[in-house]
Amino acid sequence: MVNRVAIFMLLGCLLLDGSDAVSFSSKLVHRFSDEAKERWISKSGNVSVADSWPKKNSVEYLELLLSNDWKRQNTRVKLQSNNNSSRNQLLFPSEGSQTHFFGNQFYWLHYTWIDIGTPNVSFLVALDAGSNLLWVPCQCIQCAPLSASYYTSLDRNLSEYDPSSSSSSKNVSCSHHLCKSRSSCKSLKDPCPYIADYSTEDTSSSGYLVDDILHLASFSKHAPQSSVQSSVIIGCGRKQTGSYLDGAAPDGVMGLGLGDVSVPSLLAKAGLIQNSFSICFDENDSGSVFFGDQGPATQQSTSFLPIGEKYDAYFVGVESYCIGNSCLTQSGFQALVDSGASFTFLPTEIYAEVVVKFDKLVSSKRISLQGNSWKYCYNASSEEMLKVPDMRLIFSKNQSFVVRNHIFSFPENEGFTVFCLTVMSTDGDYGIIGQNFMMGHRMVFDRENLKLAWSHSKCEEVIDKSHVHLVPPPAGQSPNPLPTTEQQSTSNGQAAAPPSTAKTAPSKSIAASAQQLDSVLRVACSLLVLMCLLLSSD
Repeated sequence: MVNRVAIFMLLGCLLLDGSDAVSFSSKLVHRFSDEAKERWISKSGNVSVADSWPKKNSVEYLELLLSNDWKRQNTRVKLQSNNNSSRNQLLFPSEGSQTHFFGNQFYWLHYTWIDIGTPNVSFLVALDAGSNLLWVPCQCIQCAPLSASYYTSLDRNLSEYDPSSSSSSKNVSCSHHLCKSRSSCKSLKDPCPYIADYSTEDTSSSGYLVDDILHLASFSKHAPQSSVQSSVIIGCGRKQTGSYLDGAAPDGVMGLGLGDVSVPSLLAKAGLIQNSFSICFDENDSGSVFFGDQGPATQQSTSFLPIGEKYDAYFVGVESYCIGNSCLTQSGFQALVDSGASFTFLPTEIYAEVVVKFDKLVSSKRISLQGNSWKYCYNASSEEMLKVPDMRLIFSKNQSFVVRNHIFSFPENEGFTVFCLTVMSTDGDYGIIGQNFMMGHRMVFDRENLKLAWSHSKCEEVIDKSHVHLVPPPAGQSPNPLPTTEQQSTSNGQAAAPPSTAKTAPSKSIAASAQQLDSVLRVACSLLVLMCLLLSSD
């Protein structure tokens, strides 16, 4: 009898130990990495791609990255129907955690395969932190070609969504609390219209909104991977224009912004994840993205800034810009944190101060490279390369962000290296913190607490966890519903759990107490099991 008690106690402790947090993830692969080149060749069968692929850190390589940044700055999205308006797990698309790059043919965007509806249909969607809506081609009036034969990098056809073919789809009417375009409705019973409209290049997607299932997967250290189904808002994209017909996101876009209808917002408000996600770029410009990750306790952070009275984008306030051992006076500015930009852009006045100070501190000879967009390039010896001044951004409360990749370098002659300062000027009122400044950091977009956090990371531990194998979902498992009107109105973007999961999503104060209780129970379990084993041996 005592043995049985000991066994039950041991099982209880093991179950307690298996309650660690889980998360959703995707692996990021840089557009010009060797891995991307190998995929391009394997998909297209075109070996000649290797000859034309830009050599890393070459002038051509940098210019191609920069040209994409300029395009991105010229396409500010305005989502008229949305922008005007188990939390411990990490999730990723059920098709797999990996993201894909297809180079210039697909406008250098990051893509991932997702499954929607019942039965599930696969879509290759672009990941966009600058917009909110998940939309796919649907009942097309004007859509991009979907045949794989039209794209050299695809080995399967793209899909067209039909809500009438999905048993789990529901109409989103104009009376729905997530419908922001009621002024365009003739009746509150009509389907809610949307238009995702870019301010330049006549690029847009328009149609109506539906509610359907997004198939996801979760994992943790101590639990097998499992499937998760969650209701999300989907744009039935009947008509696309501009770049959407010319290679950009031919099979749809998944918005990752702060709006109510974005996938991260809906997952958090359904109680599935903490309202946060992280990205990490390694030295090869690849990496992973994790939904639900709030980062380590040792990380530094700064608050997001509202636009007017709303938090519509990931803006932060830089208090001062430091070069070497000193910080520039009156060098504060606001910046958009944009993982889709390869480089960092500064407001014109700040840029002028930064480059002058940097040039004074560099002991190498400044040179001019033909056809190069970077104005501050140098020819340095190996000894001089060790003296290149570093850079830091100082945020409120003296939070320091160490920039680990503000130059690009490439060998020129024996014993000498050419390097360029890859910080650019922008005419806008705000700057853009791009991938080069983020490299070497685990960047956490903590939407629940409205802050950006960071910590030094080599990203290996993140990337290794992205390779997972799924187990089938439990039989008869029901999908997670959309959050209610009351949950959607939660202030400050904080996640609210639905009534059915309220007991498993405690408040912060309760969560802190639960953590303390968890530690006590673990110690108690260990002592009780030890006592029972000793008694059984008598």
